[in-house]
Amino acid sequence: MKISHIETIPVRVLINQQLAIQGSRGSHTESPFVLVRVHTDEGVIGLGEVSCTPIWSGEDQTTAVHCITAYLAPLLIGEDPTAIERLTLRMHRGIAGRPFTKAGVEIALWDVLGKIAGLPLYRLFGGPVRDAVPTKFSISGREPDQAAQIAVWAVEQGFRTLKIKVGIEPEQDIARVRAVRAAVGPDIRLAIDANGGWSPRTAIQTIRRLADHDLIFAEQPVAPFDVAWMAEVRRQVEIPIMADESVAAPQDAMALVRASAADVLSVYVGKGGLGVARKIAAIAEAAGIVCTVGSNLELGIGSAAMIHLALATPAIDAEAFPCDIIGIGPFFYESDILAEPLPVQAGIARAPSRPGLGVALDERKVERYRTD
Repeated sequence: MKISHIETIPVRVLINQQLAIQGSRGSHTESPFVLVRVHTDEGVIGLGEVSCTPIWSGEDQTTAVHCITAYLAPLLIGEDPTAIERLTLRMHRGIAGRPFTKAGVEIALWDVLGKIAGLPLYRLFGGPVRDAVPTKFSISGREPDQAAQIAVWAVEQGFRTLKIKVGIEPEQDIARVRAVRAAVGPDIRLAIDANGGWSPRTAIQTIRRLADHDLIFAEQPVAPFDVAWMAEVRRQVEIPIMADESVAAPQDAMALVRASAADVLSVYVGKGGLGVARKIAAIAEAAGIVCTVGSNLELGIGSAAMIHLALATPAIDAEAFPCDIIGIGPFFYESDILAEPLPVQAGIARAPSRPGLGVALDERKVERYRTD
């Protein structure tokens, strides 16, 4: 079996404006993605997804499509799609950077392999270590009363863990967390995510002031440029520190481990692919720390890949640190592009049992959201 061609489909799906994420890096009100189809000469087609939200990924639809068409496809056409490690290395050497774009192609290769093997990806990864994946809901960095209303809604849906966006302005950040805690009561687990928006001093002071709100972690309290900053925050506060923007590759994970800068690593399937995410998780496991799964509000293809990874990876401690598998379902998007919805509900996600990713596209919805 050989790769015959690679198809790219840019789509743009609107986010529910009542729930749209606002944080220290701006607002996420719509999601431009590029859907990827890796075609083979035997008719097996693998699905992938590129996250193209420039404010978060630094990559957009135009550059993703061009990168795949001009650089990645020529490297892969005619090759065995099941040789994923070799093809990933070829993509890495063929063009610098572009981890989100490369991830979309790599996910599609895994989908092909699963379909050929007749197994869902979590089986290819060694089988499930949990029956389902606990998930959390992200509360936008809005005015405190608005954030509290969103939190109450999320709890009513069934979420038991909430992550509140902070890192915008310390006093407002504190007021937002206090408002959410007052609205949802003591039994709901709360965490905060600064998206690198605080200085080390502000992070330490603000996290200490929030100590009486029983937070389960603080995510990326400082900018990702120097792990020593985060290590200092970790030494000075009592709650676990999660690295997010600081970890994009296995080398980042090694640097964080050596610096004792984080208790938890947030791995992104969309930021490098399933192979990179599994390598980061292996480093965390060897170092005696744990992971969770982070999100850029992926659509159904990316979300399915995330669920398969979390279902089969021991280092992903989704019970202690629920995953951000929240893009699909009735939570953020007005609709999705899958023919059948993923088995996801508030607070819990399960993987499809069909081979590969286990998902198929709804062609009418693809055409509806297509942008080219």
